[in-house]
Formats: sequence, C-alpha cells, structure tokens
Amino acid sequence: MEFWIKAAQLLLALSILVFLHELGHFIPARIFKTRVEKFYLFFNPWFSVVKKKIGETEWGIGWIPLGGYVKISGMVDESMDKEQLAKPAQPWEFRSKPAWQRLIIMLGGVTVNIIVGIVIYIFVVFAWGETELHTKDLENGLAVHPYMQKYGFESGDNVLKMNGEPVVRPSDINAGILIRDQYDLTVKHADGSTEVIKLNDGVEYDIFKNGAMSAFGLRYKSTEVNYTTLASDFHYSSSGSDNKIPAQSEVLAINGQDVNEIHDFKADKFTSKKTVKLKVRQGTDTLSIDLPSKKMKSFLYSAPALSAGIKKGDIVHSIDGTPITYFDEILTACYNNKGKKIQMTVMRDSSIVDITARVNKQGTLGFGMITVESEDNKHKRDITYSFGESIGRGFSMGMQTLGDYVGQLKFLFTKKGASSIGGFGAIGSLFPGTWNWQVFWLNTALISIILAFMNVLPIPALDGGHVVFLLYEMITGKEAPQKVLEVAQMIGFFILIALLLYANGNDIYRAITG
Repeated sequence: MEFWIKAAQLLLALSILVFLHELGHFIPARIFKTRVEKFYLFFNPWFSVVKKKIGETEWGIGWIPLGGYVKISGMVDESMDKEQLAKPAQPWEFRSKPAWQRLIIMLGGVTVNIIVGIVIYIFVVFAWGETELHTKDLENGLAVHPYMQKYGFESGDNVLKMNGEPVVRPSDINAGILIRDQYDLTVKHADGSTEVIKLNDGVEYDIFKNGAMSAFGLRYKSTEVNYTTLASDFHYSSSGSDNKIPAQSEVLAINGQDVNEIHDFKADKFTSKKTVKLKVRQGTDTLSIDLPSKKMKSFLYSAPALSAGIKKGDIVHSIDGTPITYFDEILTACYNNKGKKIQMTVMRDSSIVDITARVNKQGTLGFGMITVESEDNKHKRDITYSFGESIGRGFSMGMQTLGDYVGQLKFLFTKKGASSIGGFGAIGSLFPGTWNWQVFWLNTALISIILAFMNVLPIPALDGGHVVFLLYEMITGKEAPQKVLEVAQMIGFFILIALLLYANGNDIYRAITG
C-alpha cells in the first residue's frame, strides 16, 4: 500500500506540473496566433486513452505517463514531421513568427514552472507556516559526523552563525557548507568557548566523497538497541547464482530461532546441515534465505553486533570506558575504531553485561536504536505568516530552492555523484508512505523548480536547446538551417533517452542491490 500511495502522489504531482508546463507554451502560442495541433498529457504512441478535438487543437491523454507535449505547427520538435516542414511556411506556423515571439513561446513552459513553484510555496507557508529551531537555543549542542573532527568539530558543539548569519535550522548548516559556499562558521564548543572555524573552498567535495553529507544534526538520547543488522553487504553463491543481502538488512532468525534467544554465535554451531535458514527484513519485506552453511562464518563477520551477542533491549552504558549518553557518541566511537575491537558495557534485564565487539572497516557495528525525540525539539518555533508576508517568504523559498538545486549539481561530475543519479523511483521516494498534503505540495513545488531548470538546459530537444538556436538567430540575423535543427533534435532526443535509461537504471540497480 505504501508503494501505491507514493506512486499516486508522484503521478498527481507530475500530471499537474506537466499540464501547466505545456500550458505555458500553449498560451503564448495562441496569443501570437500560432496553431497548436495537439495538447497531450502523457505520451500517446499508436493510441490515446482519451482525445477530443476542440477548434484546431486535439486535446488528449496518452498512455505513457512520462511527461506530455504540445505539437506546434511549423516547429522542429520530437515528432520530426518533415512532411509539414517541406511545404512553404504558412502565416499560422511557428517558423513564420518573429524570433522574439518564438523565444517567448519556448520560454513559456519554464516560466510557468518557476511561477508555479513560487506560488505553491506562498500558499504552503500561508496555510501551514514554518518551523524554526535556532541553534543558539540548543541545550545539547549538535550531533557531528565524526569525519568532521579533522576540521575541529566535536559532537556537542553548536554552530551559531554561518558567514555572519544566525542559523535558524540545523539542516541549513549542511546545505550551507555543501552547496551555498558558507565556509565561515561561528562555533560554540561544549566547554563554552567560542571560535570561528574557516573551512577551505572545495571542502564540500571532501565531505561528499567521504559520506559525511549529514555532517550536523540534532542529538538524541537513544542508547537502547532495537534490532541487529548487517553492517556491510553480504555476498554469497547459491544454486549457481550470485546473491547479495544488502547492508542494514535486519536479521530476525537463524534456523527458525529468534536471534534474541540465541546465546552462542559461533559459526560451527550452525553447520550441522548443508544450509542455514535465515530470516531477514529488507525495508518492509521479510525474506527467507537458504545460506550454504560454509558461508556462515563470513555472514557473522558481516554482522559484528549480532556475532558479539548484542541483543534487542540492550542499553549501551559505555564504550572503552567512556560513558554513553547520546547515539552520536556510539557512532563516533565506532567510526574512530574502524577494524578494531571495542569493549562495551550494556544494561540487560537489570544486569550489567560486558561485550567485546569488532567494528567493521566502514566504522559500524550493525544495529539500530529505539527511536526517541530530541530533547531540543521543545525549542522549536512555529512561524505564521499573513498573506502579504507569505508572498515574500514564498518567493525567497522558490529562489533558494532553485539556487540549492543548481548548487548541488556540481557533485554529479564526481564518480560518486554520477552513480547517485536517480529517476522516477528516486523522485517517488521523496513522498511519504502516508498522504500528507503539506509534504505533497512542498515536493510538488520542488519538482516544479527542478523541471524548470532541467528544461532550460541547452540540450537539443529540450526548451533550452530551442532557445540556443533562437538566440543565435537573434544575434546573427540568420536562422539555423532546418537540417541542422533536425539533426540536433535527433541527437538531443537520444541524449535524453540515454539519461532517462541511466537514471532509472540506477533506481532499479539500487532496488535490487539495496
């Protein structure tokens, strides 16, 4: 059900945005008396779900929900209607209009998407307001990714200002460093001292490469184990095929016995039969796996918390003699002891238990904690806006969203960034598994801004590609040859198909491999 709720939200958001985008082309085309032959939501090769001709335009809904289009007479587009273009230009055709009119028609869709995104933000903040949590109010400081220790940060520190501006949301710290070029941080340390830490230009690439994108966040007094997982991907062969159990898969049972009831995890204990029956949970799916018994030792090696005897309900008191109060202290202790053994003291059923655990090379043990609310959430501020104030706030949110999206594109040109590109699956994952109108509209506004930027890129077949040729014509006074436009359109089409396949292929690969 969760999948279908997400899919429904994605389909509704895209339907609204695609329709309005194409309307952005349609309206100026009609204003300039340019004939629009078709207006379609979704694509309709071979047949249409619904179609009706009104005046000169055929309105319809296609059966492939990947976008939509308007077919404008006398325009080189994805239809590649060479027969029409071979005839003399008619006064109602796109190619007969002045270059400035054609430019307005082509920019109409992008313009509408920007406006729609801003308008949605205006009404969202007017209806629901916003929540702020000023870091100066935090009593427990911030949870800091241990990788940031090399730059002088420690958990418990508090980032009060960035480039001289007060921090009103902890998430703004990560965005500020990674995509807003905010490198001067005023930091209040846990001992009460204050200093300005100046990060180097380009530090964001180092942070991104080393997986510390969520460098700062709230602290949680979560020290009770909820479940044990695989700390790293586990590969094995069975029936002639290669298989993988992804990292973070929750281990539920071994040979039908609940893992929390097993007291000895020595590998040879499970090798009396040819296979070991595992039950694991991946996301919302519970899987039964027949694992070759000879692989049991390496399986337990991939689940260090499990093999060390850490159980659900254990409360972590200390690691290597250091008392533990916050979950981020557990993360830091593990991260700083990659590939090493640590001594843990836990409370189990009112008894103190000493455990020796081996941290994997990635710096994790493989367990999830009981979810608790951060104590500092009590300092959240609910901000309400009048309609007039909402206009200003909505506009600034739209512009910041656009700036942040453009800013993060620099990571796509890294090896890790290229493999992170996602398609419809990644977009769909933005939506929650339960219907929430506020989140729906915020995500719709975000996608609208993204569509605007993507469509204005100078790639043939996109609006931006047409704009490039129109600007060339306006500057030189010469139209680009029709043959050049046709070839460019074809090249652009194949580029888009390749990008679409690559992005959605990444989604499929991640779904399969976890």
